[in-house]
Amino acid sequence: MTSGLVLIDKPSGWTSHDVVARLRKLAGTRRVGHAGTLDPMATGLLLIGINSATKLLTFLVGEDKTYEATIRLGASTITDDKESEFVQIADQAVVQALSADQIESALAGLRGDIQQVPSSVSAIKVDGQRAYAKVRSGDEVKLAARPVTIKRFEIIGEPRIVVDGTNTFLDFEAVIDCTSGTYIRALARDLGSALNVGGHLTALRRTKIGNYSVAQAQSLTDLTAEDLVVMPIAEAARAQFAARELSEQDATDLRHGKRLRAELEGEAPIAAYSPDGALVAMLTRSGKDLKSLVVFNDA
Repeated sequence: MTSGLVLIDKPSGWTSHDVVARLRKLAGTRRVGHAGTLDPMATGLLLIGINSATKLLTFLVGEDKTYEATIRLGASTITDDKESEFVQIADQAVVQALSADQIESALAGLRGDIQQVPSSVSAIKVDGQRAYAKVRSGDEVKLAARPVTIKRFEIIGEPRIVVDGTNTFLDFEAVIDCTSGTYIRALARDLGSALNVGGHLTALRRTKIGNYSVAQAQSLTDLTAEDLVVMPIAEAARAQFAARELSEQDATDLRHGKRLRAELEGEAPIAAYSPDGALVAMLTRSGKDLKSLVVFNDA
């Protein structure tokens, strides 16, 4: 199996580890990893690295992401999504009285550079344990706020009243463009809190990671080794990062740990290519030079 990137449209109910395990069988190699976990409830784009492309995942994890979410106003939950019981339910009249202007004002407060407290059931480690594991064992978990940037948080279509038994909710679809590390569940929670009605996610789909789109992704349903489409590592890196074309001597120097003069404008990391188009290294700036962050000897 060649090295490369596989774009998967993760189905609901699968963990990211489940997808990696499936791809290990299909690709016939243990050298498989992913760039950015998706919760089991969520669907959408998961980037899978095969063989040497696992080294590329380090640089893809931090790329901006786009999500489509269904947010329910009117109740808060332990996990900030529909997978757990309600903590608090708002009065029916209060939910029905929510106006478009109120919701937009609350959304505006969650756009731009914000300090976000991650969901208590996130995979962040606290005292050596995952936060979600501590919550499930009955411990109280308080996570520190961290900076994230919400570049877009907009309602798609019209919000709608949903009656579920004796409870009344307001549901709407939203699209979110954000930096890596953003918790969409926490956005739903904080929106509900700002409106004093509570909020949580009922659906989540990741549609983009950097320049990669879920429209390019393969479904896991009935996927076989013969059907598996692997994007060559050189093509995968060129799709996302600035490129530096090397001479044969440059390529040799990089493989021996030497630095290059920084002739290329643009943000690091930079993908460096040999004259035959092979990916040689990922580079970063160091003063007036470029140095290797990782070298691909078999890409």
